[in-house]
Amino acid sequence: MKQVFNILILFIMNSTAFSQSWVDSTLYPFENKFLQLEAGNMHYVDEGMGEIILFVHGTPTWSFLYRDFIKELSKDYRCIAIDHLGFGLSDKPDSIPGTPQWHSRNLSEFIRKLDLQNITLVVHDFGGPIGLAAGIENSERIKKVVLFNSWLWATDQKKEAQKIDKTINSWLGKFLYLNMNFSPKVLLKKGFANKKGLSKEVHQQYIKPFPDKSSRIPLLNLAKALLGSSNWYQKQWEQLDELSAKEWLILWGTEDEFITMESLQKWQERLSNSKTKEFACGHFVQEERTDESIKEIVNFMNE
Repeated sequence: MKQVFNILILFIMNSTAFSQSWVDSTLYPFENKFLQLEAGNMHYVDEGMGEIILFVHGTPTWSFLYRDFIKELSKDYRCIAIDHLGFGLSDKPDSIPGTPQWHSRNLSEFIRKLDLQNITLVVHDFGGPIGLAAGIENSERIKKVVLFNSWLWATDQKKEAQKIDKTINSWLGKFLYLNMNFSPKVLLKKGFANKKGLSKEVHQQYIKPFPDKSSRIPLLNLAKALLGSSNWYQKQWEQLDELSAKEWLILWGTEDEFITMESLQKWQERLSNSKTKEFACGHFVQEERTDESIKEIVNFMNE
């Protein structure tokens, strides 16, 4: 019986290794760690020692987005970067809600299970509402916030969001997302102001986590939630006082076609004491303005 058990464990380990064989370890040279949550097994990176910086990605990215930040900042800080369930190297459980509120509950559970304290929370894209909602729920654990292009308010009155929602909920939207892997293949590249800034090697690391239709359902779920979770976003916005008194650094790509300068202005009006650094780049500031962003975070942490 023991021999059978050992064979089973070996099989599982080999299967896990095979499933991660697409990861380019020269770009992402980190030890893979996992935490069992109620909803599934969450992958994360935990590098360095000291004050905690917690990185939260959006869609269609994963912790790979912050790879260079982790390499540099882990020299002086404890850098933790998660993969939401359904993304990156985390479990892709079947029949999950996949809404931002669901992802936020998972992140909150992660924070509490690891008993993280004095956190500098770094958020981007859908990771904004996901991470900030978890931050609001655990406000006593949050020290500072770094915000890349994101939002946290009702979206249902935005004409552009309405157009996107109509497409996403059509047969065409579903086909593009599930059959063509449209989000990482096309939309991610569209998020770059300088398309040459996305190398083929890096692009593949965003495409390969979603090899088949079932693995792409989390992408579709979040896309539907752009409008579908509008009321929930607004509720978080109304509760932001739990975090607004913290220190905030806003790092913003001014040529973002998805989340525009209008959103930056809304943040600045709400966060009167925040510091803002604008970059002439697109949605993925972390990829297009890597070194400059890291420098700003280092200065922010040292203040």
